[in-house]
Amino acid sequence: MHTSSHTVLHDPDGLIEAGLPLDRAPYESLVKAVLAWTDQDTLTARDLEQIALQLTGHARAVAADVRRRAAQLPKDSGPKALADIVLREAEGRLSVTIEGTVRCVQNRARLVRALYERLDRLDAAPVTGAV
Repeated sequence: MHTSSHTVLHDPDGLIEAGLPLDRAPYESLVKAVLAWTDQDTLTARDLEQIALQLTGHARAVAADVRRRAAQLPKDSGPKALADIVLREAEGRLSVTIEGTVRCVQNRARLVRALYERLDRLDAAPVTGAV
């Protein structure tokens, strides 16, 4: 007899994930380090791909937070419009295939930074209820 200690949850709206805070500090440190790299830094293509994958996953999580926060704002608000632009840009940048290059990793790092900047601005915007 096989028993499992795992439970599969169906959460298509991301409600469980929405209640979990992002572990922001390590990713901000990673972004800072990646953006400080020079062409002389020597990492293998595989290492660079792994870092890009980490940043990609985190960018998707931050984008989900931006999307949830923007959805709480009125449709005609400036902060919501700017968040929509940043999210469209993020979707485009995340659809680009990951390469084992410094340029690729730095582009992912810039995206994470931009998403956090937008999230911070949304957090500062007053919520008057979605329309």
